[in-house]
Amino acid sequence: MVVSVLPNLDKYGSSEMVDKLGALLKELGVEAYISDNVCCSYYKNAPEDELFKISDIIITIGGDGTIIRFSKRAAAYNKPILGINAGRMGYLANIEQKDYQSIKRIISGDYTVEERMLLKVTLIENGKTIGEYEALNDAVVSSGYISRIIDISAGIDNDILRYRADGLIASTPTGSTAYSLSAGGPIIDPVMSAVCITPICSHMLFAKPMIVSGDKTITIKAFSKKRSEIYLSIDGRKVANIKPYTEIRLTKSENNVKLIRLDNKSFFKTLSAKFSDIRGVNSEK
Repeated sequence: MVVSVLPNLDKYGSSEMVDKLGALLKELGVEAYISDNVCCSYYKNAPEDELFKISDIIITIGGDGTIIRFSKRAAAYNKPILGINAGRMGYLANIEQKDYQSIKRIISGDYTVEERMLLKVTLIENGKTIGEYEALNDAVVSSGYISRIIDISAGIDNDILRYRADGLIASTPTGSTAYSLSAGGPIIDPVMSAVCITPICSHMLFAKPMIVSGDKTITIKAFSKKRSEIYLSIDGRKVANIKPYTEIRLTKSENNVKLIRLDNKSFFKTLSAKFSDIRGVNSEK
């Protein structure tokens, strides 16, 4: 078995975890790789892009952002990924750093794989594709200025919804616990195939979040009467400026993210535990 470890070394405890995990993998007789810009004697080195090709399993060390970044690349090669949490919330990570010894279960095949939907985002101008992206959490159209309302249309097959809002979030079920939740969207079982359309601070009384089948094609357009800049963000990163004639087409990607699960803890138990942690933090203030 070949395992590649991809850490976010800016996260607390990540460097120490790289060493501990490397020692464990060596003890288990696993061929372990790490990016060639990281030095650790327990691993072989290879360029980061090569790690996704040569590995049977990818292990990340970091927060949800780290998993989101690497899982989309792993999905392109149909490789499963396991996250060791070194962040705050850790909805996607399956184990905490203190539990890293449970990695032994991977070697014996004692694990399950949970598939998560990816959203394909295509930018089209004058009939030509100018950009393609994949989103594990969400695609967000928003104004470049605080409290500047923009006009947005969301076409669902042959029907069109219109919004006046600060922006619009199109989230996957995985992303339903991220920005969409903060904007008043529902929590969706992450193994479902669906897209949640959530307006951001809508200036329309009855504009509410809407859940759409993942098999639908959603086409978004946006413009500003005050000529404010409008941006498209994918998983929290701005990727493009949106013009009035730019078409943002959302469809279900052919790729799925495969998350390794080492325990029987369901998504809903994890959710409850994370929310309990938040209440505990707030109660101490």
